[in-house]
Amino acid sequence: MDTEKQTTTWPKPLAPSFYRRPPEIVARALIGKTLLHRRDDQVVGGVIVETEAYLAQSDPACHAARGMTPRNRTMFGPEGRLYVYTIHAKYCLNAVTQRAGVGSAVLIRAIEPRWGIEVMQQRRGQHASDRLCRGPAMLCQAMGIDLQHDGVCLTETTTVWIGRSVQRIIASQIVTAPRIGISQAKEIPLRYFVRNSPFVSGPKYWHKTAP
Repeated sequence: MDTEKQTTTWPKPLAPSFYRRPPEIVARALIGKTLLHRRDDQVVGGVIVETEAYLAQSDPACHAARGMTPRNRTMFGPEGRLYVYTIHAKYCLNAVTQRAGVGSAVLIRAIEPRWGIEVMQQRRGQHASDRLCRGPAMLCQAMGIDLQHDGVCLTETTTVWIGRSVQRIIASQIVTAPRIGISQAKEIPLRYFVRNSPFVSGPKYWHKTAP
């Protein structure tokens, strides 16, 4: 049983104004912030160490590029909402950015687990902490996030929220690199991650070669 006390003071959620900016700015600013999920008095989560921005314009890799559909309509809703979608029967989670009607978001690719680690290990069937949330599908599985959470407000602590930082990450630690796992617009440097973090997904050579 996880030993995290219910009296823990959880990081306060970010204000809606945080998300009311271009996704590339939000994506970088999210590094070091916290992602948490509360269910049945149990909170799991950690520190965000990897994100990707998806632009509303001139970005064919963005789901919004095809216009609004039943699948992506949350992207066109208010900023600060959780956009969850499926790919290969797995889930990915995003924070909606800018304003309603625009259609942009930030994919959260990885976190450094900090709270509810035992619960995450059970969900993932994985003990190694650096394998719990390293990649969007692993992250959703460990966090217990699926399509029922699509549209959740990230600025409230009711279910899923993004909170303030609990540790300082200096600017020089944040790497900018091309996005991975997509077939279009792969060359655009819209992926952000903490250099040398073992919790980051993708090829390790980016830690050495990225500026």
